[in-house]
Amino acid sequence: AVDRDTIVKTIFNGTRTPSKDFTAPTLEGYDANVSGNDVLTYNPEKAKELWAKADAISPWDGSFTIAYNADGGHKEWVDATANSIKNTLGIEAEGDAYADFKSLLGDMKAGTTKGGFRQGWQGDYPSLYNFLFPTYSSNASSNYAGWKNAEFDKYLSDSLSASGTEALDLQYKAEELLFEDMPVIPTWYSNTNGAWSTKVSNVQFTWNSTVNYFAITKN
Repeated sequence: AVDRDTIVKTIFNGTRTPSKDFTAPTLEGYDANVSGNDVLTYNPEKAKELWAKADAISPWDGSFTIAYNADGGHKEWVDATANSIKNTLGIEAEGDAYADFKSLLGDMKAGTTKGGFRQGWQGDYPSLYNFLFPTYSSNASSNYAGWKNAEFDKYLSDSLSASGTEALDLQYKAEELLFEDMPVIPTWYSNTNGAWSTKVSNVQFTWNSTVNYFAITKN
């Protein structure tokens, strides 16, 4: 129900890339075709069909909210996302503004947010594992959705003692479980934007959007 392509073009002027998974495209082993990620493709007809099935099981009432911190420049995309959901599913949807990130984080940790909430992640090192384990494993400190899946935990644990392709395959299988349960909804990756003087060359950006300073050469 979320039209990512339109939102990144109109709200972010193309400075974001629609998500294809739960990690990041700058990481070794990233797979834009990981099994199950078709659910991230905007498909209003399918969304309406699935919503009708869900509504038949547990009738929906009220407004779907997306909590965000008002001090972070998130209002525009939250409003656009809520409107996409509203227009696609025919329900009320709106943003839920918190004064600052500290206030939002407090409710996220306490599990007292009233609906959905925004969350971002920047890895500590370039590994699929470092994007999956800290945010989705059962007892992870940043697993604010409270999702628990023993099979997911085992895939990640086993990947630590594996190497190369085998380790990646285990992490892909872990991601497939995320696509089945969807404890969070991936939206987009942030793109790096930068400029530099004509007096230097070989300017490169690393996996985490920082400048690779030692590679820069003076013309």
